[in-house]
Parts: sequence; structure tokens; C-alpha cells
Amino acid sequence: MGLKLLGKLAATLSIFGFMAMAAHAQEVIKIGLIAPFSGPYAQYGKQMEAGIKTYMKQHGEQIVGKKVEIITRDTMGPSPDLSRRLAQELVTREKVNFLAGFGFTPDGLAAAPVAQQSKTPMVIMNAAASNITTKSNFVTRTSMTIAQNAAPMGTWAAKNGFKRVVTLVGDYGPGIDAETYFKAAFSKGGGQIVEALRVPLGSPEMAPYIQRLKDAKPDAVFLWVPSGEHTVSFMKSYRERGLDTAGIKILGTGDLTDEQVLPAMGDSILGAVTTFHYSAFHDSPENKLFLKTFAEVNPKMGLPNFMAAAGYDGIAAIYEVSRKLGGKIDGEKAMAIFKGMKLNSPRGAIMIDPETRDIVQTIYVRKVEKVNGQLANVEFDKFPDVKDPGK
Repeated sequence: MGLKLLGKLAATLSIFGFMAMAAHAQEVIKIGLIAPFSGPYAQYGKQMEAGIKTYMKQHGEQIVGKKVEIITRDTMGPSPDLSRRLAQELVTREKVNFLAGFGFTPDGLAAAPVAQQSKTPMVIMNAAASNITTKSNFVTRTSMTIAQNAAPMGTWAAKNGFKRVVTLVGDYGPGIDAETYFKAAFSKGGGQIVEALRVPLGSPEMAPYIQRLKDAKPDAVFLWVPSGEHTVSFMKSYRERGLDTAGIKILGTGDLTDEQVLPAMGDSILGAVTTFHYSAFHDSPENKLFLKTFAEVNPKMGLPNFMAAAGYDGIAAIYEVSRKLGGKIDGEKAMAIFKGMKLNSPRGAIMIDPETRDIVQTIYVRKVEKVNGQLANVEFDKFPDVKDPGK
């Protein structure tokens, strides 16, 4: 075979190869999921991914004939520089149609400029500082904001006989948001903040802060720290230093009593009151179906938590957008569809605020009780249709 003919053949094969790659790209809707999948916060990413898999089990792995592909990337914990690099890689190399996930606020803030520059829709499934959606026109959120849960707790506490409270929060954006919005609502209702304590994010050692809390002799402590090591460490010191017997009640947002860490806290967490948007014990047909499918798809994970619910709703929103666009994803058109979107979630009815691109949802007041011998968040009151007070 002559060199000229070989060259023509190679060129033809190259063209067919390019066409095949282009056709494959057209047939796949790619979602880049950035979250911790290893290290102390591995459950963040695993719960989000489990929620996504649950939705896809119920609704299929294709949208208008196109396969949905989830590409995971591990931040191993709060790591804004890595989060930004991973977002850039997913956009430029993997050509993802959507970015999603983000366990921590610094990670979401770091990736937002990548979404803005590339016009890639970005769905926050946990990171909870109010300002994330203001950093890019291409960011929306299906989880919560800290202010959205903390402000109702302040209102409820003031109305229910609490007068003197110490706040104890993680010393970074979300913790400061929690302190700020709890204090504003609590003070408005006539309550007094006795002392404001802030704990470094990298140090779960709670004993020194617990002693200061005990010395202040408040009616209650309002607690916001990252779910996991910090909450377990707090409860250990709370018991050891006798705050439970001293009558100091525990108030907080629901990440404190996350179903994943409740068993490690023990019975001294009984009676803790939290405000939150999701509990595995929420009584609705949608949540019962969610729990059933979640257990089938993720048999070794136990109960889903709020991150699984946000992953479930985040992928539901992505499916809805992709369907309405006929599988041809355009960033600006996608964001227009996200605005005002309404979904029936395992947590109840939710909506994406068309002005802020943040979630509007019911915030439930819950108490930790024993249900069939198991610690559980039992809802007994609610604040309907709560927007983010931080906007």
C-alpha cells in the first residue's frame, strides 16, 4: 500500500474517530461531583453520592436518551485550592455540563469563579454560608444556609423561656453566620448572649470551651460546629464535666444531631432541640420512598442524612433542567430554569428563589428522643417557607 493511500486512510480514520468522540460527548450528560470522599469528612461526599444514586435508581440513568455520568473528585476535607483546581480540570478536560457537591464553604467559594468564567451551572449540596450564591451567576443551592436554620432557633428559644445563652461555634464563615443570626433573632425576642465562644476548625478538642461554658451558668448553649468529630467531642466533654446534670440545655441547628453521629453521642443528647430542614424521621410518602430506595442502593450506610437529601434534590433539579433543555445543556438557559423551580423533596416542598438562586424550605423544630430504642430527631413545630435571612 502506498504512502499516499496510507495517509488518506489515516486521515479518514482520524475523522471517524473524532466524529465518534463527538457523538459520544453528545450522548452523555456529565456531572462533576466535588466533595470529601476520604479522611475525617469522607461521609460528606459519600452521603451526597448515595443520595444521587438513590434518585437515579428511582428515575433511571438517562435523560432524553442521554446517559448521565457522575465523575467524582476528592477534596479530602476543606481545601479551597484543591477544590478550584478540581473544578477547573472537570470543566476543561472532562467537559462536564454541571458542577456539584462541595462539602465546605471555602471549597464552594473557591470553585464559584470557575463556574462563572466557564458558564457551567454549579449546584451546592452542602456548603452553607449565605454568600456563596453571590459569587457567581451560575451557582444555585439545594442544601441550606446556616442563617436559614440558626435564625428560627433564636426565635424559638426566645419564645420558649430561654433567657441566657452561650454561643459556641466553629471559627469560620458558617460558624460565624450561625452565631450572628441566632444572636439577632434571640436578642430580638428578649434573650441575652452571655458569652460567645469560637472553636478553631482544625481542633476538635472541646474541653477548655466546655469549662468556660459551665462557668458562665447559662440556661442553654447554642452550638454550631461541623458535623462529625467536633460534635462527638463536644458531647463527650459535656458529659464528663457535668453540664447535663447542671441543667444546661443544648440548642443548635440540626447538623449537631445528624443521624450519622447520634449513636456516638449517647443518651445525654436526649432532649436537645434543633432547627433543621431534614430528618430521616420526617413523616411523608416522599421520605418513606426515599428511605426505602436508599437502603436498597446503599445497604451498608445506615440512615441517610441531610447531605444525602441535598444530593437527591440536587440531581433531581439537574434532571429537570436537562429534560427541559432536551439534553442540550446551555449554562445561561440552565440557570433560568433553576430559578423558581419547585420540587417535592423527601424533606417537603422546596423552591429555588428566583432572585437569589438559593433554596426556600420549611425549617422544622425537633427534639432528640428515643424511637423504638433508637435516638431520633422528632419534629414538633415548624417555620414554613423560610428564605435565607443572610441575603
